[in-house]
Amino acid sequence: MSGTLEFDIILAGGGTSGCLIAGRLAAADPALRILILEAGEHTRGLAAHTQPARYFSHLAPTSSTVTFNVSKLSSHLGGRELVTPSARCLGGGSSVNFTMYTRGAASDYDDWENVYGNTGWASKDLIPLFAKTETYQVKEGEPTHGYSGPLKVSYGGAYTNVGQQFLDAAAQYDTARGSIDDPNGLFSCDKYGRWQKWIDSKTGTRSDVPHHFIYNQSHNHNLQVLTGCRVKRVIFENTRAVGVEFVRDTTLEPTADQTVRIARAAKLVVVSAGAFGSPTILERSGIGGSEVLEAQGVHQLVDLPGVGRNYQDHNVVFVPYLASDDAETLDAFFRGEEDEEKALVAEWESTGAGLMAHNGLDAGAKLRPTAKELQELGPAFENRWKTYFENAPDKPIIWIGPVSAYLGDPSLVPRRKYYSVGYYTQYPVSRGHVHISSGQDANAPPDFDSGFLSDPADLLTLRWGYKKSRELARRMGVYRGEYLPGSPVFAQGSEARCRDDATGPVDVLAPGIVYTEEDDEAIDVYDRQFVQTAWHSLGTCAMKPRDQGGVVDERLNVFGVQGLKISIAPANVGANTYSTALVIGEKAAVLIAEELGIKGVV
Repeated sequence: MSGTLEFDIILAGGGTSGCLIAGRLAAADPALRILILEAGEHTRGLAAHTQPARYFSHLAPTSSTVTFNVSKLSSHLGGRELVTPSARCLGGGSSVNFTMYTRGAASDYDDWENVYGNTGWASKDLIPLFAKTETYQVKEGEPTHGYSGPLKVSYGGAYTNVGQQFLDAAAQYDTARGSIDDPNGLFSCDKYGRWQKWIDSKTGTRSDVPHHFIYNQSHNHNLQVLTGCRVKRVIFENTRAVGVEFVRDTTLEPTADQTVRIARAAKLVVVSAGAFGSPTILERSGIGGSEVLEAQGVHQLVDLPGVGRNYQDHNVVFVPYLASDDAETLDAFFRGEEDEEKALVAEWESTGAGLMAHNGLDAGAKLRPTAKELQELGPAFENRWKTYFENAPDKPIIWIGPVSAYLGDPSLVPRRKYYSVGYYTQYPVSRGHVHISSGQDANAPPDFDSGFLSDPADLLTLRWGYKKSRELARRMGVYRGEYLPGSPVFAQGSEARCRDDATGPVDVLAPGIVYTEEDDEAIDVYDRQFVQTAWHSLGTCAMKPRDQGGVVDERLNVFGVQGLKISIAPANVGANTYSTALVIGEKAAVLIAEELGIKGVV
């Protein structure tokens, strides 16, 4: 193509929300000319994106389906850089994530309305939109779920003994909490349950956005997708967005021609490039804080200092444990053993079941501390508890759960079976930022500071998560010890010392480990060294009042300009972010349809 492209709506970013918005609008009005500009490549029919168990391949250092965003060195992380992948392919996170089905607490979304002033974004408004997207295959008649949407939700094609034993151990050891049929029903937490997945129970395929909202409309030539394109900036006439400039992405082709192309939008520009892409597009367009823009030589159009601030992610640690030979794990597949891969693919192709139709995660819990556990968390957590959690009983402070595999580079560990038990903070206090490092180069990596563990409350939460998850891990039948290089280093004589020579699990009713202050310090050192991203980046273009650092209003309009919308969350949710990205996309599509007079998007 050459010359200026003409469309009605342009979406800068073809991720989860962007593809859903485009798909809903195109289906409602096929005459609407819609363009999606995506930096990555197509995902249609590719095994890496349709077979769920292949999610781990997207984290390989050679992966081209994600962008590896490198944060600043941090003393809070033991002097480490934190590397945070963000999806770089059509469908975004929906095409590469762990397929873990998780929704936030109802109060998370109520906060969007009651705390941040966004009318129409409370849980009562969003539950119908959550339901609209999904077909819930787990159980009929659940009131917060949907049964006719394009994306399927199930338990996947297997139920590993690792997941089963985790729930068995929890039922016998943590008897006060009990179990729950639906850990993602929005209104309850602090119980253990079998975990759902974005996997179709009949076909075993990943429930992603492009296959269900974009590729199924390939007959509509007014819906166009250009891959390998990075949006440089939004074009304005006075303060109205009228199009975008874009260049070729240089990830796969470092010497790609950087000639600037132009696409014009007669009706609307939507920036849907995620927590890393959206703020940097705005800043290159002259929308942001004066200090950031001046440093990169960008003329300011709108003074909006909230752009790029408020970065949030969930802080996660996966602790590896040694598993017995009869453990049902994905380790051999992740190592690339050909016989294992052939067997899993054959089963998947013939039945849609087995570990290929799975993510290795069968169970989990969103936990709140008991009164005794709250004391163990200590006074540094007390203010956070009282101001955020105490009066919101549906808000957990941490998630824990098992994964049937070693979640690290499999070439660096002995060839055997493992399982990992993870824990992550549901609502970290710490904040970071994402800003431009160049005012002209759309391919330049961002100025990124994750902010991880800069607030002591987050470290205390992780400490509690380690202790809680470890007690359950060592009571599971497949337990054969701890993988020492991936575990905390306690003093030689400590009761808490990790062992790699267990012949079986600890008795399920055995007392818990008693940790000393020195042991607690060892856990903190470990968490600083091993904490990583949960892939749940958000917040950098917050939907909240302008004078509170907001970037967009309740109708997703960017403050100070016209014809420009962004779909992004104002605050964290106690969940993996896929479900929330979907519901934001559904809400955005409704808002856009209302404004443009498009029928059929409800």
